Amino acid sequence: MMAVRRGRLFIISAPSGAGKTTLCRATLKRLKDMLYSVSYTTRSPRKGEQDGVDYHFISKEGFRAGIKTGRWSEWAEVHGNYYGTSAEFIEKGLSSGRDTLLDIDVQGTIQILKRHPDSVTIFVLPPSMDTLRQRLEMRGTESETVLKRRLENAKKEMAQQNLYRHLIVNDQLSSAIEELISIIQGYRL
Repeated sequence: MMAVRRGRLFIISAPSGAGKTTLCRATLKRLKDMLYSVSYTTRSPRKGEQDGVDYHFISKEGFRAGIKTGRWSEWAEVHGNYYGTSAEFIEKGLSSGRDTLLDIDVQGTIQILKRHPDSVTIFVLPPSMDTLRQRLEMRGTESETVLKRRLENAKKEMAQQNLYRHLIVNDQLSSAIEELISIIQGYRL
């Protein structure tokens, strides 16, 4: 009997508003056999977001309990809310031979790489800070204070892009999607 090939972990990070969620969704539509790790968060759902699809929404108490029990493969407090990735979900997927896509921030990537140093890391950049600001403003979901904080965090995250093996500038969405799929397919051959 042949052993099951271990799955590969693909980590996508980007500053808020750079388009990583859109890129991930487009990739998953094309690469249907790939697993996607839906993150857990303590923030409130935005309009149209669904529990278990966009995020698993969880209370701060429940999240903190998960920290104590080792439930999270990575976790961080970002913009005053907790975000985390289920360690069990990742391990089950990889051990069953499924490639898995993670959409996480830089802090999370650093934590994941300690557990999974062979992960493929991809950082998505906006074409410019002005474009990033416009994208965040177009969402219409953030106050000016939150917008400023997200832009400051974006600068800090982009300063750490050297942690990543691959960089994609999301200037033209269709090109960025093709580039991401090409990177993933290159490792899957």
